[in-house]
Parts: sequence; structure tokens; C-alpha cells
Amino acid sequence: MYDENATRDDATSFSNCCTLLDVPVEGALLEGLEDSTQLVGVQVVLIFAYSAIILFGVSGNSLVIYVVYKFRNLHTVTNFFIANLAVADLLVNALCLPFTLMATLSGQWKFGQVMCYLLPYSQGLTVHVSTITLSVIALDRYRSIVHHTETKMSKDVCVVVIIITWIASAVLASPLAIFREYVTFHLTPEHIIQGCVEKWPGSSADGTVYSVATFLLQYGLPLSVISYAYACIWSKLRKHMSPGGGHSERHRRRRKTTKMLAAVVAVFAVSWLPFHAFQLAVDIDSSVLDMKDFKLLYTVFHVIAMCSTFANPILYGWMNRNYREAFAATFQCALPEGVLGRAHGKDTEQSRHHEDNDCVQGVGRRSSGHQLHTDL
Repeated sequence: MYDENATRDDATSFSNCCTLLDVPVEGALLEGLEDSTQLVGVQVVLIFAYSAIILFGVSGNSLVIYVVYKFRNLHTVTNFFIANLAVADLLVNALCLPFTLMATLSGQWKFGQVMCYLLPYSQGLTVHVSTITLSVIALDRYRSIVHHTETKMSKDVCVVVIIITWIASAVLASPLAIFREYVTFHLTPEHIIQGCVEKWPGSSADGTVYSVATFLLQYGLPLSVISYAYACIWSKLRKHMSPGGGHSERHRRRRKTTKMLAAVVAVFAVSWLPFHAFQLAVDIDSSVLDMKDFKLLYTVFHVIAMCSTFANPILYGWMNRNYREAFAATFQCALPEGVLGRAHGKDTEQSRHHEDNDCVQGVGRRSSGHQLHTDL
């Protein structure tokens, strides 16, 4: 889309994390104000930060998806939802963050028209998937613990819920792809840059309404529901007095699992709070756009928000024995393949397959009796 007379309002696009922040096109750049994200020292820090998030996010979430698929003792409804969370975070790490980093460093959108529509949409999609999935996990545990519902959600129902989650998220994120424009900015006759911006059919107030609605749907409402559910669960577990040893063990498992899931929600809330608060401030008062180092602040808050995409696997390994053993077993099972492959070059693929299966089954048997197995 070619637009010779693009305005500053047209360039104000920052409602999601995949989009280059094009705010200062006619303002700061033409006035010669310094963009701190273009300083060499700042760019080195940003490259290191984004690269670390991508590395830990891709490896950690891939590991979570693998162990949930591979180890039968992790084939539970809650773990399937956790794997769904990992898929959403993996998509952010693999599809969004590399482009976000390159756009931030270059100061313009260099990825063409198709990616202009696809990347912001995929970011909005995955964030909605994460918040909906966290809400479903909290409500399912609220139902089973607070109301003593003996009938657990079946795996078939779990799959249906996951599918509905992605469909609902796709619908909620669709305005990010529909109301978007690929534009050309003429800063000077010799200086032309490309931009990927929001383009609402009415006034700029339409974008503000959508942004506030997104804040409520992605952050405010889900966290309110989740916080209430876990507060009720924690209160119920604290008051619970188990007379028998078996029930007492189940009670301890539930408390530990609830702690882990609550920690996941807390990390998500704390990580995203600065970003959402800053964005909400811009929606309410556009003069925030004139702040010095606005783009740098936006980028820093974005980096903090993206830390949530790799934190979950660390929490699982730290707070859950089943995941900790599954992670360890995955590396233990992977080592002999490389070592034995070098020592015995004539081993067949079938023998290596049997060795891998024996290793995984052995770990499954060792971990099947451990705590958290029946509750997570």
C-alpha cells in the first residue's frame, strides 16, 4: 500500500507485540530527536535479550511439548492444557520475536505486505490462547476442588476445549489483520521507509476502543477470574483436614500443583503488567507519545512481557517432580544415542529405537508412583 501523505496518527501502531512501533515517523524523526533504540550499546543489549528469550523459549517449550507427548504418566487433562500453553509460547518465540527484533533494530518494516498482516495477527492469537487456557485450567481445578466434583474432564472434552480456544482466539484477534495497512512514509525526498500500521475505518477512537477491549479480554478479565478461582482453591485446601493417610497424600499433591499453577499465572501477570499499563496510558492520553525515549520504554516493557514465554518450563521443572524427572530422562535417553552411535557405527536403527523405548518406559515406571502423578 503506497501512501505519500501518511500522517502521524496513521503511524501509531502498537496494539500487539509483533508490530514495529511506528509512532515517531513524522514527529521525532523529522525533528531530529534521538531514537535510543538505534544506539549501538542499546542494540547490543536488545540483541542479547531477544536472542536469550528466543533460545530459552524455543528449547523450553519444545521440551514441555515433547515430554507431555512422550511420557504416559503426563497424559492428563491439565498437562494437555499446559502443552497447549507451550505451543502458543513456542509460536511467539519462533514466529514473532525474530521479526520484532529486526524491525526494532532497523527502525522500519522490511518484511513485506503479507507479513504485515500475518505477524500482528499471530501475536494477538497466541496471547488470547494463553489467557483463555490459563482461565480454563483455573476453572477446571476450581470445579473439582472447591465443589468436590468427582467427574473429571475427559481427554476428548479437553481436545474440544482446546480447539474452541484456538477458534475463539482467532476471532478475537482478527481485527489485528483486518484493520491494518502496509504504507510508505516519505520522511524527506531522499528518505523513504516502509511501515505496518493500524488503519481503522472510522476515527482513531475505534482503535482506542479495540485496544481497551483487548486489555480487558487479554489481561483484566482473565486475571480477575483466575485470581478468584485460585483464592477459593487455596482457602479450601488450607481449611481441609484429611483424616486418612491416602487422602492426606492427595491433599499435599493438590496443594503443590496449585502452587505451581498459581506461580505460572503470577509470572504471566507480572510480566505483562508494565506493557499493558503503558499501552493503556497511551490509549487514554496520546501526549505520552511525545515522551523522550518512548520507543525505548515500549521495547523494554515488551522484553519484560516476552519473558513469560520461557518462564513456564523453568517453573515446571522447579516445582513439579514429574516434569523434573521427565526433563532429566529426556536428556539421559538422548545421550546414549550419540555416544553409542560413535562407539558402534554398525548399530541398526531398530536397535536404537528399542533402546530409546526402554529408557522412556523405565522412567515412566519410576515416576508413576511419585507425587503429583494423579493430580497433574
